[in-house]
Amino acid sequence: MGRIFISAAHGGREARGIDPGAIAGGTTEAKEMILLRDLIVTELRARNVEILAIPDDLSAAQTITWINSRARRGDVALEIESNAANSPSVRGAGVFYIANNSDRKSNAEQLLVGLLRRVPQLPNRGAKPDTNSGLGSLAFCRQTTLPALVMEVGFLTNPEDRTLLQSRRRDFALGIADGLVTWSRVIDPTPGTPVEANYPPINININGQNYSEQGVLVNGNAYIPIDLVDRLRIDLSKTANVNRITYRKVVYVKAIELRDFNVAVTWDAATRTVSLRSNLVVCPGEFSRVMSNGNTSELQLQLFLKNNNENALVNFPDIPKLYREEAGIEGVNYDISFCQMCVETGFLRFGSDIRPEQNNFAGLGAIGGGSEAASFPSARIGVRAHIQHLKAYASLEPLVQEVVDPRFRFVTRGIAPLIEQLSGRWSADLDYGTKISAMLKRLYESAGLL
Repeated sequence: MGRIFISAAHGGREARGIDPGAIAGGTTEAKEMILLRDLIVTELRARNVEILAIPDDLSAAQTITWINSRARRGDVALEIESNAANSPSVRGAGVFYIANNSDRKSNAEQLLVGLLRRVPQLPNRGAKPDTNSGLGSLAFCRQTTLPALVMEVGFLTNPEDRTLLQSRRRDFALGIADGLVTWSRVIDPTPGTPVEANYPPINININGQNYSEQGVLVNGNAYIPIDLVDRLRIDLSKTANVNRITYRKVVYVKAIELRDFNVAVTWDAATRTVSLRSNLVVCPGEFSRVMSNGNTSELQLQLFLKNNNENALVNFPDIPKLYREEAGIEGVNYDISFCQMCVETGFLRFGSDIRPEQNNFAGLGAIGGGSEAASFPSARIGVRAHIQHLKAYASLEPLVQEVVDPRFRFVTRGIAPLIEQLSGRWSADLDYGTKISAMLKRLYESAGLL
C-alpha cells in the first residue's frame, strides 16, 4: 500500500492570523484535531503503515502545496476536522469527496464505516460531494494531486459529539486508522511508481452531442482538453487554482471546475462519459443579481428544503410560497432570498441565538442593538422583512409594501446589488456571499436548471 498524508484542519497561519477553527465548550477545533491526528499517526505507525503528518503551522494553501510536492502514485490524503452549527442539536460524522467522482464516494463510505464501527454512538451524516459544503467546493478535495477526502468527525458545537471525541479519542483514532488502511489498499495497485501514468480515455458529451476529442480519467476525475474550454467561451486566465495537467503534449482541465462557470457536469460510469451542459435555463448575467426573477417552482423549493432537513416544513409549511409571493411583490429574486434563508437558519434548524417562533429567517437585528434578534408576528411578516432588507441593499427603488424591516432605514440604499457584495455587510463573514451562491447552485442543480 502507498503512503498516507494526514492533516489536522486549522491551527495554521491564515491572512487573519492563527486560525483556531470552531470554538466551543472551552476548546478549539485545531486543538482537538491535532490531538486526534497524533493518535492516528501513532496507531498507523504501529501497523507499519507509512504516514506523513502535515506540519500544523501551514496555511490551508501551504498544506496542499506540501502534499503535492511529495505526492507519489498510490498515496492518499485525508484532512480531519470538526464541524460547527448554529443549532447545538446538530451532530454526527460525515466525509466530503470531490463531486462526480464515484470512486471517491466509495472511498469516503469506507472511511466512514471504519469510524462508525468503533464509535457507533456517532450519527452517520453520510458521504457527501464537496458541492454540498458551505463554500460549494473544498480545496483539499479539488487541488491535491492525490485522491483526497475531508472527514468531519463530529460537531464541536454539539455537547454529545464533543464529549464522545474527548472521552473516546483513541476509539476515534482506531476507527479512522481502520478506514484509512482499507482505502489505501484499494487505491494502491503499484506502490512507489511516479504520478505520471497511462490515463484511460473517456468520452465527452456537450449539450447532448458527442464531442470528437476524448478526455482522460485521472484518480477517478474527468479531465477535458483545454480547447474545449475555449470553445465554451470560458476564460480561465483570471481564475486561480484551476487544476490543469499536461498529458501526451495536450493540456487538460478538471471538468468539475467548470461548475463555477455555471456549466452542469455529470458523469456516467457505465459509458465512461462526462457530460457538460451549458444551455442554462438561468441567465448567467442574472445569476448573482438580487433584483431579478426567480426560476424555481414552489414544489422545487419544497423538495430542496425537505431533502436537506426532513422536518423543515413542519413548522413552516408555506415558507416556499411566502418567499415566492413576497419577493415577487418587491422585485427581489426569490431563489436568492430563499437560499439566503437556508444559509442563515441551517435549512430552518435555527440555533441558540434565534428561535423558530421569532419568525426571523435572515438574522435581522433589532433596533437598539439588544441581545436578541428581531421578532415578527408571523412567518409572512418575517419573510417580508427579509425581502425588504435585501431590497434596501440591492436597489434604490421604493418599497411596494409598508415597512416592517426594523433596520431598513439604516441601510445605504443600493450598495450591494450582487450576492457577493453582501459579504462583510449583511454578515461579518467575508465568505458570506460565496456561501449563498453555493447554496443557489445546489438549488438549481436539484431543480435541473443547472
